[in-house]
Amino acid sequence: MDTSLYDNLHGYAQSLLSRSSSADTFPYKELVLGFMFIVFFWEEYLRYRHYRNLCSKVLPKALSEYVTEEQFQKAQAYGRDKARFGFVESVFNQIQSTLTLTMDLLPWLWAFSGDIMFKVTGLGREYEITQSIIFFVALTVFSTIVSLPFSLYSTFVIEERHGFNKQTLKLFFSDLIKGHLVGGAIGMPFLAGFLKIIKISGENFYFYIWLFLVAFQLIMVSIYPTFIQPLFNKFEPLPQGELRTMIEALASRIHFPLTKLFVIDGSKRSGHSNAYFYGFFKNKRIVLFDTLLEHSNSDEICAVLAHELGHWSCNHTLKMLAFGQVQIFVIFYLFSQFIHNKAMYTSFGFMDATPTLIGFLLFQFLYSPVESVIGFITNMISRRYEFQADAFARDLGYAGSLASGLIKLQLKNLGTMNPDPLYSMYHRSHPELVERLNAIDHPGFGSKTEKVE
Repeated sequence: MDTSLYDNLHGYAQSLLSRSSSADTFPYKELVLGFMFIVFFWEEYLRYRHYRNLCSKVLPKALSEYVTEEQFQKAQAYGRDKARFGFVESVFNQIQSTLTLTMDLLPWLWAFSGDIMFKVTGLGREYEITQSIIFFVALTVFSTIVSLPFSLYSTFVIEERHGFNKQTLKLFFSDLIKGHLVGGAIGMPFLAGFLKIIKISGENFYFYIWLFLVAFQLIMVSIYPTFIQPLFNKFEPLPQGELRTMIEALASRIHFPLTKLFVIDGSKRSGHSNAYFYGFFKNKRIVLFDTLLEHSNSDEICAVLAHELGHWSCNHTLKMLAFGQVQIFVIFYLFSQFIHNKAMYTSFGFMDATPTLIGFLLFQFLYSPVESVIGFITNMISRRYEFQADAFARDLGYAGSLASGLIKLQLKNLGTMNPDPLYSMYHRSHPELVERLNAIDHPGFGSKTEKVE
């Protein structure tokens, strides 16, 4: 590792710690609350700008030849419904987060978890990992209950109103229960291993935790599409025919090691469309949503896939994975400088205990300003990669089909036609439709890539 980077990180962490070295009452909580409100008002300002654009009845000139007035108004109405809902949800979440911190609900929940552990198992507070798992389960149950009305309203009111929801209440709750069971089966052993490594690996635990998380991510990327997602969706091989032949020819042309082609029953839950690939090394698989097949022709589907394969050809996935690993290492190195900071625990109401899991949760509050900046940078990188993937498909000869495919996806998903630029830049990981169409029509508008022969 670059020693200068290490020294800079160490110096940053030590400068923060030195502020509380003379007392155990440094106002970490007040700083966190202050930043939370700054972010909240900033994001509400962006939401207002976005909503103002969604109230416009004027179709952008750049889309006038592709989109009808009726299609534009439908997209605007869908966007306004989501924006109003987002405003209510964000206000509620802000109030909930503020009360959680100001009323010291986390210390209460930690103590409650200890009481449950003692009553059920007879174990004392020295069994920190067991208490942490109980705390994790209790926090998950609480969060699920609190967010359930919003999930139900989003699915069965907003999505239903605009023709996207295909779920029944039975399927909704079946997915919810299965998701929590699968999450618990994976999450609880993961949490136990996570805490155990920190306990046994000493001051340099950040390096071993980083290795543990890298291994866990690789395992999950391998098993999720093969073993977990089939619990929720049905995968079927794409039938023989023109489309399959065209996709196999595309994969062969760019030497993509395609082994299997699937269609997933996305229409079981939603009317939104998508396509993706997964797999390591010489074992790549492509998945198409049945909703994509319903409204796109073979050339448009191949163009959309050419865009996705552009991410593979340009190594975007590996680059983002590497960027993510650097982030994880930095986070846990900085956490290692705070894990024994008594002032941090005291500020958030933990007077007697300094449990590792709680320490990490509190550290995440402190790290959130950096996380907001990194999230913005990640979006900028992602938007550049989207331009490059579009250019890859264009250079393969799919310019016209990609443009029409993107337009159909935008119309099918009722995507925003005239988003506010500032809102888009802050929130969106993909360029807007107008930007992508301009880049396809005018090479050099977006980020460049090498031409494919």
